[in-house]
Amino acid sequence: MSGRGRLTLCAYAATLLAACSMLPLVEPAVWILSASILLAVQSGTTALVRRAPVPRTLVVAAQALVMLLLLTLVFARHQAVAGVVPGPEAVQRLAHLLVSGAEDVGRYATPAPATDGIRLILIGGVLLVGLVVDTLAVTFRSAAPAGLPLLALFSVAAGLSEGGADWLWFLLAAGGYLLLLLAEGRDRLSRWGRVFSGGAPGRRRDGAALPGGRPTAPVRTGRRIGALVLGISLAVPAVLPALGGGLLAGTGDGNGNGGTISAVNPLVSLQDNLNQPENRQVLSYRTDSRDPQGFYLRILALDRFDGNEWRPSTRRLQDLPKRLPVPEGLGPDVLATEVRSNISASRSYQQTYLPLPYPATEVGIDGSWRYEPAGRTLVGDGGETTRGARYQVASLVVQPTAGQLAAAGPPPPSLLREYTRVPSSLPKVVADTATKVTEGAANAYEQAVRLQDFFASDGGFSYNTSVSSGTGSAAIGRFLEDKQGFCVHFAFTMAAMARTLGIPARVAVGFTPGTAQPDGSVSVGLRDAHAWPELYFEGVGWTRFEPTPTRGSVPSYARPDAPEEGTAEVTVDDQVPSAAPSAAPSAADDCPVQMRRQGECGPSEAPAVAAPTDSGTPAGTVLALVVIVLVVLALTLLPAFWRLRQRGRRLGHPAGRTPADEAARALGAWQEVTDTAWDHGIEPDDSLTPRRTAERLTRRGRLGPDAADAVHRLAGAVEQVLYAPEPRPGSGLAEDAGTVRAGLRASADRAARIRAVLAPRSAVQVIWTVSDRWSASTRAWAARRGRIRWTGRLRRPSRGRE
Repeated sequence: MSGRGRLTLCAYAATLLAACSMLPLVEPAVWILSASILLAVQSGTTALVRRAPVPRTLVVAAQALVMLLLLTLVFARHQAVAGVVPGPEAVQRLAHLLVSGAEDVGRYATPAPATDGIRLILIGGVLLVGLVVDTLAVTFRSAAPAGLPLLALFSVAAGLSEGGADWLWFLLAAGGYLLLLLAEGRDRLSRWGRVFSGGAPGRRRDGAALPGGRPTAPVRTGRRIGALVLGISLAVPAVLPALGGGLLAGTGDGNGNGGTISAVNPLVSLQDNLNQPENRQVLSYRTDSRDPQGFYLRILALDRFDGNEWRPSTRRLQDLPKRLPVPEGLGPDVLATEVRSNISASRSYQQTYLPLPYPATEVGIDGSWRYEPAGRTLVGDGGETTRGARYQVASLVVQPTAGQLAAAGPPPPSLLREYTRVPSSLPKVVADTATKVTEGAANAYEQAVRLQDFFASDGGFSYNTSVSSGTGSAAIGRFLEDKQGFCVHFAFTMAAMARTLGIPARVAVGFTPGTAQPDGSVSVGLRDAHAWPELYFEGVGWTRFEPTPTRGSVPSYARPDAPEEGTAEVTVDDQVPSAAPSAAPSAADDCPVQMRRQGECGPSEAPAVAAPTDSGTPAGTVLALVVIVLVVLALTLLPAFWRLRQRGRRLGHPAGRTPADEAARALGAWQEVTDTAWDHGIEPDDSLTPRRTAERLTRRGRLGPDAADAVHRLAGAVEQVLYAPEPRPGSGLAEDAGTVRAGLRASADRAARIRAVLAPRSAVQVIWTVSDRWSASTRAWAARRGRIRWTGRLRRPSRGRE
């Protein structure tokens, strides 16, 4: 292969490897197959153009034209002339897709759906980067600057990934760039001709030596420097302090968040989800709860407020118990009914925290999950996430009466200190407003209800997801002034105001109950993401309130007409599952007025096992991945297969009838022995005689007596073939070669034996042979083309005279 051809191939590989860093951003990932095919066509066409004696600028222009034609063929062929030539309508189509793709990028969280606009941006970006890399590295023979567009492609992927780009994508991108640099170094050295390196050259099938051999010293030095730089670039970030890694940051391994609230900042993620044009499903469940509107799925609680943000406290995790303990603060006289639910997470939902109804009492789930007692949350351990999880949950429906909440005693001092802290930066208007709204309230329960009603109906607040998000003190003060915001503003502000009144408060993040489906299950989508305050009352425990208007449902105990006494009492220690409700959707009689006006009443539930409606990974994606894995596996095992074929061809030849056949058998067995030694780390040296080579193999291979005798017999047979007037190679050569191979394997360690089988060093002869044959074919074609041109010049005058 010529130097330009090798550079073109390496530029293609480097671009494609860097583009792999974009795979986690979009689902399904089959767009990479389209990009690889189009990039191959673009690179191949450019290579053909480059063979003609044309200026470099014309090569670049031709490559840009090919890129435009390919994009037109794929994305605007119905509007193009002849399906490929971009006319005005095709240009408008491409421009429209670019605009819609840019909007989709800003609208969707990763992994985003592969819309036409996003696919155009991805594939067009890969082709553009491939054009720049090919231009710099091949057309202008300067591979080093080609790392800049590759870095830009990787940086875009790292910036859009919630957890940063995974180390595997960085390794692939860096490996592609180093491959390009090595190809350029080899091309530069080849212009000086072959350099004698003292190494062992390759061999042809007839035993003749091929020129060249081991890489020259500059190439070996360049490889070592590249390996060292790559190792440093991988090791240094591993020992530096990690950046990011927020509490809702998913697994922390760079995986995307599946379009849900798995983000470092819950405000930003919640706002993104609430503004999604498509309410993509993330959870599906069935439950036997009689209170479907109160079936909130809680992820975790934010209980620390430092003035800049609300976040969870760092607490010690425990092994998941078979039965979770009784909820903190819940007394035996409060009505608490246990219900059971079956929950399924879609494969697009990837979250470290497990969504659970609160308070859960028993969780059955496969995988590695840890339990955090204070927040009663489950956290994935060792990279465990909710992706495609199916689990069963037993939980309590706690139904305190207004009288029980009003008669709640003082909370424990330690809990009171922890959950009533407010930062000094909190504006004075927060405490003043809380005092004014709750003036005349007889107890903490009445204060909590008045705060809820102030936000939900009495204070003139409106629900708006387009306002700027924020969790700090300034954002709370701005929210009280502007009176516009979405669930996080209402939840954080009510929790902060409750703390100024001495009521322990925290904020829960999770999902509202979702939407009932015709099959009796309930679907929870992106736009069901929600935040709500939880206030603590001694004897009842942490209690949900709903201050956000038109979102969720106000619990019965927090309404002005809340019943004073329950009709029945079931203690926590003696819980009776409730009867299964009807599967048909029905509007609840106790639906709040603002919810009924919005038409958001009536979700239903049904007992049974929920099956996710998310279809999971498309079959095409699975098939493509399987094909890629098989191709990579086949390419990896090709050297091993080639060595097996060579060994069988050399040693399996039957005894010949002529001296030439016997000589071929002896030389083939000797070639197999030297290649086997090479596979085990003993490089061949054609400057030595067969006898000296046998002594060298015996010494360096630490061969035993039998193997040493066998290699000397083979050396004697080769000397007979090369030097005797009437060669008599002898018999048993194949058996002697097998004995030598067994001796080399016995003296080598396990790693050397595995490498000798899976990655034999002697397989490099294939590359040398192909390269030399390609060069010979190129020279023959050039000579033939020169003869044709020369003949044509001779014939032109004769045609003119005629």
